[in-house]
Amino acid sequence: MRKFIALSIFAILTACGSGGYSFTGGDVGNAKTISVDFFPNYAPIVEPTLSQTFTEALRDIFVRQTSLELVERGGDLQFEGTITGYDVKPINAQSSEIGEAAANRLTITVNVIYTNKLEEKKSFEQNFSRFADFDANVDLSQASATLIEQITTELAENILNQSIGSW
Repeated sequence: MRKFIALSIFAILTACGSGGYSFTGGDVGNAKTISVDFFPNYAPIVEPTLSQTFTEALRDIFVRQTSLELVERGGDLQFEGTITGYDVKPINAQSSEIGEAAANRLTITVNVIYTNKLEEKKSFEQNFSRFADFDANVDLSQASATLIEQITTELAENILNQSIGSW
């Protein structure tokens, strides 16, 4: 009985791995490789680590959640683009102090060009934007590392879902 269960699990895992499906519900089709170019930061406000952090987050999510092999150039699925926005704006005005904000919102926007060399109709160019709020009493320089990590992870998830999501 144990052998049957083990063989069944192996068969299911093999089918998932070779059929182009990932455990996230994404469909990579017949693609075997992915390339993610470095995303330069052209936002009016430049955060020095943002380009590297975002590029690595995008590469990492595809490596972790799909069976695709990351290659430097010419992948079956290709991502390129730029960081176009890094903005901080006040939100949630306090009622006791006119003109003061209780929180600030950091928003990061990226322009993504996705090319599916095997299924051209699935290719796209699109802006993706995510934000995170933080206390107005906290300096952005103190909160930026945590906020950037959170936002870039969410951006990478959105891009993965848009490009290979099957829902």
